[in-house]
Amino acid sequence: MSQRAFIGSLAAGLLLLLVFALASIAKGSTPLPLAEVLSALAGPWAPALGLPEVGTTLQRIVLELRIPRVLLALLVGAGLAVVGVLLQTVTRNDLADPFLFGLSSGASAGAVAVITATGEWLGIWTLPLAALVGGLVSAATVLTIVKRSESSGPEKLILAGLATSFLFGAITHYLVFAGDQRAAHSVLFWTLGGLGLARWDNLGLALFGLLALLTFAASRRHALDALLAGDETAQSLGIAPQRLRAEVFGVAALATACFVALTGVIGFVGLMVPHLARALCGALHGRLLALSALAGAVLMLGSDLLCRTLLPPQELPIGIVTAALGGLFVVFLVLRTDGRSAPT
Repeated sequence: MSQRAFIGSLAAGLLLLLVFALASIAKGSTPLPLAEVLSALAGPWAPALGLPEVGTTLQRIVLELRIPRVLLALLVGAGLAVVGVLLQTVTRNDLADPFLFGLSSGASAGAVAVITATGEWLGIWTLPLAALVGGLVSAATVLTIVKRSESSGPEKLILAGLATSFLFGAITHYLVFAGDQRAAHSVLFWTLGGLGLARWDNLGLALFGLLALLTFAASRRHALDALLAGDETAQSLGIAPQRLRAEVFGVAALATACFVALTGVIGFVGLMVPHLARALCGALHGRLLALSALAGAVLMLGSDLLCRTLLPPQELPIGIVTAALGGLFVVFLVLRTDGRSAPT
């Protein structure tokens, strides 16, 4: 992909991101005219720009409710996409994403334990902290299983992740049935994902997860590029593949736990976006990571917008939309692969 085509793709993505962001702020249980949204965003400069005056209530809706939601969608969408890129690289598995490896199931189990059993004994931070701890415990379980096995290749990592995902999934289901049944609706919404917890005071957790991912990926992008050629080639270049996989998995686990702690389980973003980005910019990680982060943010914003407009005034869990899109994408991926491998 040429430099001009790459810049064009980034520009188109940023434009789409801006359109979706404005639409997300304007849409909701109380639809707002675009001119009033722009006025609320402009603040004291609105009259100078020829925008109408707006009341305090509308300003609070825009500034305290909808902008944090948009920012959370951007951070989580970009982060899950980058996690998908890293996991697909180190496992050489096209279907790898945070949910294949039990990273989200552990976080979900921690959150469900709070909802159904313990209650919010630490206030509003109880749910995010419980999800964070659950995600880290599931990641530690996977790494312990791999470390105690005779080999630690990508296939072992995948099998350990699947086993951990089923284990924590079973724990979650047990907690649902054994806990307070009045919390069933909250549990359902959490396990299907949503952006309703977005607030200015908790966006820092998602920002931390994304910055940790991007910092690590930027510093190790050349090692990740080398791993694309296989373990032997990477070793000849002075890279330890097993150590790199453990590093990637640890960072991915920490970031995923931060995201799931605020949004619940949102599947398939980390699976779809890396494939779409590779089709545009290739497999090398310098451009791939940037384009994947942008595409993930666009996908998350668009999915959330769809969730809030399909059944107004109800809000669908965002995981329903991403799961539907992801299922169709996997079918397309399988059919395309079969078509390429079919004899002529």
